[in-house]
Amino acid sequence: MTYTRPESLKQAVTHYCAGCGHGVAHRLICEVIDELGIRGRTLAVAPVGCAVFAYDYFDFDVTEAAHGRAPAVATGMKRCNPSSVVFTYQGDGDLAAIGAGEIVNAANRGELISVFFINNATYGMTGGQMAPTTLVGQKTPTSPLGRLPAREGWPMKVVEMLSQLDGTAYAERCALDTPAHIRAARAAIRRSFDCQLAGRGFSIVELLSACPVGWGTSPAEAVRLVAGEMTATFPLGVFKGSASPPTA
Repeated sequence: MTYTRPESLKQAVTHYCAGCGHGVAHRLICEVIDELGIRGRTLAVAPVGCAVFAYDYFDFDVTEAAHGRAPAVATGMKRCNPSSVVFTYQGDGDLAAIGAGEIVNAANRGELISVFFINNATYGMTGGQMAPTTLVGQKTPTSPLGRLPAREGWPMKVVEMLSQLDGTAYAERCALDTPAHIRAARAAIRRSFDCQLAGRGFSIVELLSACPVGWGTSPAEAVRLVAGEMTATFPLGVFKGSASPPTA
């Protein structure tokens, strides 16, 4: 099979580590943008984290937000230019820790934005520290004995939480570990954009992703951990909205 780069994805050498899921997520988002023909009016907000340089890969307008503030920036962009298609691209530290208040209130207001949430259960950019989504028992530099709920709390289940809010129209969790799951993730990204284009409300797609360096594993073992331990804690599926095929 011949590799064809999406028009919305720049020809660039990646800075991501071997086995990281960010590159896969970037490609899926760009494929859907090209498929929908919305590249000329798409605006993205990059996070603070491993994807801080997302603007080096996305070939459309991207702005940078302070740590955790991507939903607020996206809200302003969408409200100022309602015909635009706006999405945030955030990791678990950015979205679920310092940005927890931002994401909850954006969802509760039903902001017409799409959120793509990369969950690799760690602060990958700064050394693999414990994140809100770090698994029970998972050892990190800031949880050297393993995460203990009585001490550090439970892993935060973001899509389940946001799905309870009236402003959330669509919430789904996918994984980037197998070809079948990656195809499902692409369909979920399409449904999120469809939700925004139809004016139905806030949408979020959580993508379980590997972080081999942060986890101290090989890329192959990291993928197995996504398929096993991560999906056991974070079950895949649609938590709000429809999983029907996207409209033509």
